[in-house]
Amino acid sequence: MQLLILLTNCPDEASADRIAEAAVTSRLAAATNRFAPIASLYHWKGQLCRGREVPLLLKTRPDLAEPLVALIRAHHPYETPAILRQPVDGNSDYIAWLAAETRPAGIESP
Repeated sequence: MQLLILLTNCPDEASADRIAEAAVTSRLAAATNRFAPIASLYHWKGQLCRGREVPLLLKTRPDLAEPLVALIRAHHPYETPAILRQPVDGNSDYIAWLAAETRPAGIESP
Protein backbone atom coordinates (compact mmCIF):
# COMPACT_ATOMS: atom_id res chain seq x y z
CA MET A 1 0.00 0.00 0.00
CA GLN A 2 1.14 3.51 -0.72
CA LEU A 3 0.62 6.39 1.60
CA LEU A 4 -0.80 9.75 0.66
CA ILE A 5 0.59 13.12 1.66
CA LEU A 6 -1.70 16.15 1.69
CA LEU A 7 -0.30 19.65 1.95
CA THR A 8 -2.18 22.83 2.78
CA ASN A 9 -1.08 26.30 3.85
CA CYS A 10 -2.79 28.00 6.78
CA PRO A 11 -2.80 31.67 7.77
CA ASP A 12 -1.38 30.95 11.23
CA GLU A 13 -0.22 28.24 13.65
CA ALA A 14 -3.58 28.09 15.44
CA SER A 15 -5.45 27.23 12.22
CA ALA A 16 -2.87 24.61 11.30
CA ASP A 17 -3.07 23.08 14.77
CA ARG A 18 -6.90 22.91 14.67
CA ILE A 19 -6.86 21.11 11.32
CA ALA A 20 -4.07 18.77 12.46
CA GLU A 21 -5.84 17.82 15.68
CA ALA A 22 -9.16 17.22 13.93
CA ALA A 23 -7.47 15.05 11.29
CA VAL A 24 -5.57 12.89 13.78
CA THR A 25 -8.32 12.55 16.39
CA SER A 26 -10.80 11.53 13.67
CA ARG A 27 -8.26 8.92 12.48
CA LEU A 28 -8.34 10.31 8.94
CA ALA A 29 -4.62 11.10 9.25
CA ALA A 30 -2.08 9.08 11.18
CA ALA A 31 0.27 12.03 11.66
CA THR A 32 0.78 15.65 10.71
CA ASN A 33 3.72 18.02 10.52
CA ARG A 34 3.40 21.77 10.97
CA PHE A 35 6.29 23.60 9.36
CA ALA A 36 7.83 26.95 10.16
CA PRO A 37 6.06 29.94 8.63
CA ILE A 38 6.88 30.75 5.03
CA ALA A 39 6.56 33.83 2.86
CA SER A 40 3.88 33.41 0.17
CA LEU A 41 3.24 35.45 -2.97
CA TYR A 42 0.06 34.91 -4.99
CA HIS A 43 -2.77 36.56 -6.91
CA TRP A 44 -6.13 36.71 -5.14
CA LYS A 45 -9.20 38.44 -6.59
CA GLY A 46 -7.13 40.59 -8.93
CA GLN A 47 -4.59 41.66 -6.33
CA LEU A 48 -1.00 40.63 -5.84
CA CYS A 49 -0.78 39.40 -2.26
CA ARG A 50 2.14 38.75 0.02
CA GLY A 51 1.72 37.02 3.30
CA ARG A 52 2.96 34.66 5.94
CA GLU A 53 1.55 31.13 5.88
CA VAL A 54 2.07 27.95 7.87
CA PRO A 55 2.42 24.76 5.79
CA LEU A 56 0.70 21.67 7.17
CA LEU A 57 1.53 18.15 5.95
CA LEU A 58 -0.95 15.35 6.64
CA LYS A 59 -0.15 11.63 6.22
CA THR A 60 -2.94 9.21 5.37
CA ARG A 61 -4.09 6.29 3.23
CA PRO A 62 -5.26 6.92 -0.35
CA ASP A 63 -8.76 5.60 0.43
CA LEU A 64 -9.20 8.32 3.08
CA ALA A 65 -8.32 11.21 0.75
CA GLU A 66 -11.85 12.48 0.14
CA PRO A 67 -13.01 12.45 3.78
CA LEU A 68 -9.73 14.11 4.81
CA VAL A 69 -10.11 16.81 2.14
CA ALA A 70 -13.66 17.43 3.39
CA LEU A 71 -12.37 17.75 6.97
CA ILE A 72 -9.65 20.21 5.89
CA ARG A 73 -12.20 22.32 3.99
CA ALA A 74 -14.57 22.31 6.98
CA HIS A 75 -11.87 23.57 9.37
CA HIS A 76 -9.86 25.81 7.02
CA PRO A 77 -10.39 29.56 7.30
CA TYR A 78 -9.53 30.26 3.64
CA GLU A 79 -12.33 30.61 1.10
CA THR A 80 -10.29 28.56 -1.39
CA PRO A 81 -7.60 26.58 0.41
CA ALA A 82 -4.94 24.81 -1.61
CA ILE A 83 -5.09 21.13 -0.74
CA LEU A 84 -2.41 19.28 -2.68
CA ARG A 85 -2.16 15.48 -2.78
CA GLN A 86 0.88 13.35 -3.50
CA PRO A 87 1.06 9.55 -3.32
CA VAL A 88 4.42 8.38 -1.98
CA ASP A 89 6.15 5.14 -1.20
CA GLY A 90 7.53 4.48 2.25
CA ASN A 91 9.14 1.81 4.32
CA SER A 92 6.80 -1.11 4.98
CA ASP A 93 6.82 -0.84 8.77
CA TYR A 94 5.85 2.86 8.64
CA ILE A 95 3.08 2.16 6.13
CA ALA A 96 1.78 -0.67 8.35
CA TRP A 97 1.73 1.74 11.32
CA LEU A 98 -0.07 4.39 9.26
CA ALA A 99 -2.68 1.86 8.12
CA ALA A 100 -3.26 0.74 11.72
CA GLU A 101 -3.67 4.32 12.97
CA THR A 102 -6.18 5.46 10.33
CA ARG A 103 -9.69 4.33 9.52
CA PRO A 104 -12.87 5.63 7.92
CA ALA A 105 -15.19 7.66 10.13
CA GLY A 106 -17.40 5.52 12.33
CA ILE A 107 -15.17 2.44 12.15
CA GLU A 108 -13.59 1.40 15.41
CA SER A 109 -10.29 -0.44 15.53
CA PRO A 110 -10.45 -4.19 16.19
